[in-house]
This record gives sequence, structure tokens and C-alpha cells, in this order.
Amino acid sequence: MNDIRIENAKSGPASAAPRVLVVEDEAPLALLLSYNLEAEGFAVEHVERGDEAELRLIEAPPDLVILDWMLPGISGLEICRRLRARDVTKTLPVIMLTARGEEGERVRGLSIGADDYVVKPFSVPELMARVRSLLRRSRPERVASLLAAGDLQLDRDMRRVRRGSRDVHLGPTEFRLLEYLMEKPGRVFSRAQLLDGVWGMAIDIDERTVDVHVGRLRKVLSRGKERDPIRTVRGAGYSFDETFGKN
Repeated sequence: MNDIRIENAKSGPASAAPRVLVVEDEAPLALLLSYNLEAEGFAVEHVERGDEAELRLIEAPPDLVILDWMLPGISGLEICRRLRARDVTKTLPVIMLTARGEEGERVRGLSIGADDYVVKPFSVPELMARVRSLLRRSRPERVASLLAAGDLQLDRDMRRVRRGSRDVHLGPTEFRLLEYLMEKPGRVFSRAQLLDGVWGMAIDIDERTVDVHVGRLRKVLSRGKERDPIRTVRGAGYSFDETFGKN
């Protein structure tokens, strides 16, 4: 267990947008979903084939998957079954989309591990509400407005970081970096994973850039004898120290 406190969960996404993977081979529907998810503040990635989704889910699991049942390559049902078989994705939220509305099919989809089941055609506002509700239950740290550990507080709404009685002034990149680490205290992120999660997959920069920004973040977070909340794991990467604030 960790001591990150999560407060004031909102109905919509916070400044570090939760990532949603849309796996849908119907282009008009995929476009509709992507447009509405992005309008809600989510970061959206879309793939059309089941085998493409399988690779993407292994490389960089998102915060939630909207998964069509019938897909070329690998079926959505099989993808969901494989997700539940892996430790790293066994709790990943999955909303299954399907044209199959029979009770037996819904039971089948839920029994293999889908968290929710939506029959086409569906109400887009209702689906958005289901996405937000599922994220609040399964990934509260991704939609919380305030993250706190010990004397360190990060307010997503105000874009403000405080340590004790003082404000910590961070640039946009350092803010996102701290936010990303605080969301999963104790988890060790490689430099490549941090580049993906903080800078984005499309960015073409050297992994050593991560070291530079971690150094800047540490410098402003900790003064004098204040404890450094960021832990370096030699040969692996960085993590937010899960023991920070406990002693």
C-alpha cells in the first residue's frame, strides 16, 4: 500500500489526460468516438485490427480500452481474454462494443473479463458517462484533481505544486513528469516509458532528456535537508518513492 492521497475526484479527465485506446474497424464510428473522447479531454489512440491492438497493449497499456467484438486479425473477445491473463493488464478497464444484443452474448462478454458491454447503435453521451464512471472506479488517480504524499501536494486543476508552506514553481514538462510519477508511487518507469507517458510517442528526443528533467525536478522539489521523493533505480529508471511521507 502507498500513501498517495487522492481527493476531489471529478467527473471529467484531469490535466494529464487519461489515455484511451479505441479498437474499432468501422472508420466512421472510430472517428466519432475519437472526436467525442478528445472533446472530453482524453488522449485517444485508434487502431483498426485486433493484432495491432494486441501489440499496442503490450507496448504501452492505456488507462482504458474501448474494444469492438468483431475485428480483423484477432477478435475483441480473444484480446480481452489475453488481457485478463497477463498480470500487467488483468485490471485494465475494458468496454466491449458489439452489435450482439442477446443476453447470452452479453453474459459471454462479461464472463471473459469485460467491465462493461455496450450494444450498437448506442448513445454517445451514455458511452462517455460509462467511460468516466469506469475510470473513477478503476483508475481514480487518473481523474483526481489532487495528488498528495507527505508534505507534497499536486493540484491538477490549479496547475500548482506545494511542499509544506511553499509553492514549488515547475515548468510544464516537470509538472507532467511529477504528476505521472505520483500517479503510481513505487512503480519503476524506464526512460523510454517516461518519454512515452510524459512527452508522447511521436516525440523524437534522446532518452537522456529524461535525466535532465528529473534533475531539474529534484532541484526545485527538495531544498536543504528536505527528503527527495524521487528514487533512482540503477539500470532501470525512476519512481516516486512509495515510502515518502511515511517517516
